Amino acid sequence: MYLIAGLGNPEEKYRATRHNVGFDVLDALADRHDIRISVKDNLAMTGKGYICGQKVLLAAPMTYMNKSGDSIWRLVDYYKIDPANELIVISDDIALPAGGLRVRPGGSAGGHNGLKSIIGSLGRQDFTRVRVGVGDKPAGSDLAAHVLGRFAPDDRRLVDEAIIKACDAIETIITDGTDKAMNKFN
Repeated sequence: MYLIAGLGNPEEKYRATRHNVGFDVLDALADRHDIRISVKDNLAMTGKGYICGQKVLLAAPMTYMNKSGDSIWRLVDYYKIDPANELIVISDDIALPAGGLRVRPGGSAGGHNGLKSIIGSLGRQDFTRVRVGVGDKPAGSDLAAHVLGRFAPDDRRLVDEAIIKACDAIETIITDGTDKAMNKFN
């Protein structure tokens, strides 16, 4: 079974912000595959279903971004998920332009506190990431204000297109593996 986790912050005031792009992708994936994310499970809202014939657990940690690992490690442990082969984490990425997409089989947190929390909680960094570009902060501006802010209309359109591509990339990871998804979407 794949655990597909979208990262974000749970309160309504964070909806549609740059930092909640992981939740946005998860919602789009759930809609595409008729999976209802409605069950509280291990500090996350979850939904079970199938994507491309494979059983999946979609999870939106309710622990806030900086403590995402608290939920993810519990889900990994409870469902006996092999992080290297069955965990896909979706997050925002300020190092990519708005609408950019990057698939990786592992690596560092790259300064992302949600990924840093997951790596710390799991004690490993070899899990697949799908990172959606939200654009870097303007010079001299506050990083927290940037990632917790909303997109300009032109950037929102680019990110909405990237959300669709991220869903396609996740399907490719499930059917053909991370390397094929990297070749196709990076």
